[in-house]
Amino acid sequence: MKFRVDRDVLADAVAWAARSLPVRPSVPVLAGLLVEASHEGLVLSTFDYETSARATLQADVADEGRALVSGRLLADICRSLPSKPVEMVLDGARVSLTCGSARFSLQTMPVEDYPSLPSMPAATGTVSSEAFAHAVAQAVTAAGRDDMLPVLTGVRLEIDGSTISLLATDRFRLSHRELGWDPRSPDDTVAALVPAKVLGDTAKSLTSGSEVTIALSTSGSGEGIIGFEGAAAGGTRRTTTRLLDGEFPKVRSLFPSEHQTVATVSKQALIESVRRVSLVAERNTAVQLAFGDGQLTLDAGSGDEAQASEAIEADITGEPITTGFNPTFLLDGLTAIDGDKVELAFTQASKPVVISAAPAEAEGEQARESDDAAFRYLLMPRRLLS
Repeated sequence: MKFRVDRDVLADAVAWAARSLPVRPSVPVLAGLLVEASHEGLVLSTFDYETSARATLQADVADEGRALVSGRLLADICRSLPSKPVEMVLDGARVSLTCGSARFSLQTMPVEDYPSLPSMPAATGTVSSEAFAHAVAQAVTAAGRDDMLPVLTGVRLEIDGSTISLLATDRFRLSHRELGWDPRSPDDTVAALVPAKVLGDTAKSLTSGSEVTIALSTSGSGEGIIGFEGAAAGGTRRTTTRLLDGEFPKVRSLFPSEHQTVATVSKQALIESVRRVSLVAERNTAVQLAFGDGQLTLDAGSGDEAQASEAIEADITGEPITTGFNPTFLLDGLTAIDGDKVELAFTQASKPVVISAAPAEAEGEQARESDDAAFRYLLMPRRLLS
C-alpha cells in the first residue's frame, strides 16, 4: 500500500472516522482505523459492532493495499502535521507516514481480525443537510442520558410521507420537531428508535454537502439499522448504526390541545433572567415563575439562604399562574428554540408547560414562522419550596 493525499483532506476524514471509536473497546482491533487504498481512491473505516463510519476521499494511489492502525493516534498525528502532502506506505507490519520533514512509523494491527462493516440499507429519502442538523440538535435536547433506561437515550424518528418527526424524552421533558424531506416512496410510514448521541453527532458532521441521504431498514423482531450519507471535501461520508430495541413511550398525547394561560416573552430576556436568578437556587430546587399583571416574576432561594428576584415584561392572556421549573431544563429548551420571542402555554400550575416560538408578527417572517412552529418543548413543573 502506497498513496499520497492532501494533508487537510486526510486530517479531516481521519478525525471524522475516529470520532466514533469506542473509549474502551471490547477487543483491541476495534480501536483501529482501517485504511484501504485502491485505484478508486482511499477509504477510511471504523466499526464497533454498533456504529460504523466510512469516509471516501481522493488520493494518488501508487500501490493498492490496506492496513489497520490506531485510530486515535493517527487522528492526533494528522492534526499536527504541517500543511504539505502526506505520503503513507505499508512496509511489513508497520506503516510509515511522511509529511514534509515529519516522519512517523506506526505499528499495524491484524487486518484479518477486523469485522466487516455492515452494508448501507436501500435509500429511504433525502433531506437538506442544514435543516436536518438543526432539527436533530433541537430534538436531542430532551433525550435521556441514563444507560439504565436505554429506550429513553434514543430519538424516535417517524417517517410519514414527506414529513419526518423527531421525538425525545427523559421523563421530565419532551421535545418534538417536524421537518419536510424528499422520500423515495411518498406513501411510506415507518418509525425507528435511533441512539441520540450517534444521531446528533452524525447530523452535525454531514453539513458539508447540500443534502443527506437517510437509509432505514427495520424488521419485526426489533433488529434494524439506519444509515446516513453525505458529501464531504474530496469524497463522501457514511455512518450506520443499529437501532435501539424497545417500545418508545406514547408521548404525543402529552401535548394538550387547549391552554388556559399563554404568555409571550422575549427569549433572550428570559434566558438571561433565568441564568441570574438560578445562581442562588440550591441543587435540585426550582426557579419560581409567576405570570400576571403584564409581567413575569422569577424567584429563587428561600429562608435564611441567598435569594433572588427579577421581573420582565410579558404579554399574558388567561388567568395568572405561578409554577416552578428546573432551571437547567428550562434553559435547555429556551436555547433550542428559534426566534426572538417564546410562547409558554399552560393548562394549570401542576401540569407541564409547552414552550415554542411565538407566532411571527410580520408577513416578512412567514417563512421563518413555519419552521419555528415545527419545534415544541414540553417541561414538567417542579415542586416549589414553601
